[in-house]
Amino acid sequence: MRSYRTLFRTPEFTPFLLSFSAFAAAQTIGALALGTLVFRATGSPLLSAVSMFGPQLAQLVGATFLLSGADRLPPRAILSGLALAFAAGTALLALPGLPVGAVFAVLLVQGLIASLGGGVRAGLLNEILPKDGYVLGRSVFNMLWGLMQVAGFATGGALLALLTPRTCLLLAAALYVLSALATRLGLTARPPRSSGRPSVSATWRTNALLWSSRPRRLTYLGLWIPNGLVVGCESLYVSYAPGAAGTLFACGALGMFLGDVAVGRLVPPALRPRLAVPLRLLLAAPYLVFVLRPGVELSAVAASVASVGFGASLVLQERLMSLTPDDLAGQALGLHFVGMSTLQGVSAALAGMVAQLTSPAAAMTVLAVGSVTVTLALAALDRYEEPQPAVPGTRPGVLSEPAATDRP
Repeated sequence: MRSYRTLFRTPEFTPFLLSFSAFAAAQTIGALALGTLVFRATGSPLLSAVSMFGPQLAQLVGATFLLSGADRLPPRAILSGLALAFAAGTALLALPGLPVGAVFAVLLVQGLIASLGGGVRAGLLNEILPKDGYVLGRSVFNMLWGLMQVAGFATGGALLALLTPRTCLLLAAALYVLSALATRLGLTARPPRSSGRPSVSATWRTNALLWSSRPRRLTYLGLWIPNGLVVGCESLYVSYAPGAAGTLFACGALGMFLGDVAVGRLVPPALRPRLAVPLRLLLAAPYLVFVLRPGVELSAVAASVASVGFGASLVLQERLMSLTPDDLAGQALGLHFVGMSTLQGVSAALAGMVAQLTSPAAAMTVLAVGSVTVTLALAALDRYEEPQPAVPGTRPGVLSEPAATDRP
């Protein structure tokens, strides 16, 4: 599938995107409002960064208990329920006088329940689209995420100039409710993709199975670490340029949009695998300019150029799907999103600590150097990886492995 027209004619693809766009807008407006609220209250780059990205750390804990539900629970009900839970939590964050400790407690709960969302949503997308439409569909999904970040951060920055952060949080809560309604009314009820009950043992067993393949391990690490360290750089926008953080986030989102357009629509499938390393290097290299403490204009250019490199995720997700059986696709993608979110949360906390001890500009430079180093190391390890033969009845590249289903 190489045509956007054909893609949007796919049943349920458009309602799926509409429900996600409301969710994404709520996330961006809410995160910027909360980061600003915490920074104004505490003056701490660490707490501001962690308030925006730290809840992703809790997804690691949630994945321990809940991730098997990505393939074993009905997707429409789960996505609707998640959006409503986020609406309630965001409205709670808007309460006047809420202590900082209580803010982080709410964020912890949101992070725990969010651990299901990425796997359920990605698995549903994989189910809605035909196999040859996954990369194009995923690129449109990422492009929409980029556009909603541009719109959300730009709108959030404008709203924060007119309204209080708490009012902006209430607007974000309303958008979460809209996402729940769009999911409930626009998507059909589907049965779970896999049989068996969601459980801790099922989650651990399938995660261990996914991690047991060396090609998948390297793919996961490539998806998680370079990306996470760069998001750590982004988490310092509020403390680096308090009056222009929305502009920097919006410029980064615009770059991500352009990268997804290029990788998903313009790059031939045969060429995509060769771009994984160059795009990951592009993701980090522009942040090295922050060692010079640039002004807002140059910072915005660096953020835009760097974010084109997020297109590497499309290449690596395609590789991950080629190495994974269909009945494990939801949990495989869920593990990716949880690992990515966890590394982003860790990197945000690390960036905040380094910025607290030095400066936001120095912290961005350090994390960018780390991202480049990890990308080069993984590229060297990947050169020694022999291609795996296809197993009868699976897509090329899928390794032979036992089924991961619950026993009675």
